[in-house]
This record gives sequence, structure tokens and C-alpha cells, in this order.
Amino acid sequence: MTDTNEDGDGLMWPPNMLKAMQETSEQATKKQQEALQSLFMGAGTGSPDLNGITEELGAMSRMATFKTRIQSGGRISIPDAEREALDIGEGDIVQTVVVPVKRTGEDDE
Repeated sequence: MTDTNEDGDGLMWPPNMLKAMQETSEQATKKQQEALQSLFMGAGTGSPDLNGITEELGAMSRMATFKTRIQSGGRISIPDAEREALDIGEGDIVQTVVVPVKRTGEDDE
């Protein structure tokens, strides 16, 4: 007996098999993250000297990603929750990476 999906391509995975594959993938990802954290953050004794990568990874843990609109004069706002989480305030210097998400105006056709 051959099961087919709605696309008629002759392939169908039982839902329990897909769920098991997803859980296995999530567990593997978690183990990789734990291993990297242990390696780079110096968990345990005798942490290796990684030429500053530990500091860089520490800095990455103090980052925020959010969407905001460009205001007049090219200004952007950092939401309150992100400012609080990062412990930054007025006058602090921050580094910004800008990735356009959606254009407004004439390009919305």
C-alpha cells in the first residue's frame, strides 16, 4: 500500500515519524548549543584560551533584534524592553546593523 500526500508526489510521512524527527533535531541542536557554551564560555576547569572569542560571544549575548520605523531625520528608536534588557540609556554609544525589512510608498504595488 502506497500513501500519498495532497500534492500526489507519492511521499507521505506518518505524523508520529515527523514528530520524532523534529524532537530528535531539537535535542541535537540543544546538545550542540550546550557543547559550544561549555567550550567557549569556559564551563568547568581549565578553560582554553580562544584568542578573545569568549569576550566576543559574551558580547553577542548582550544583543537585541527588533523592528522599528525610520523617523524624521533618519532617527530610529530602541524599544523600552530592549533598552532595559541591555542596560543602555541616553548618551550610551551602541553599534547598529540595519537590514531593510519592507519598503513603504511607491514600491508597495
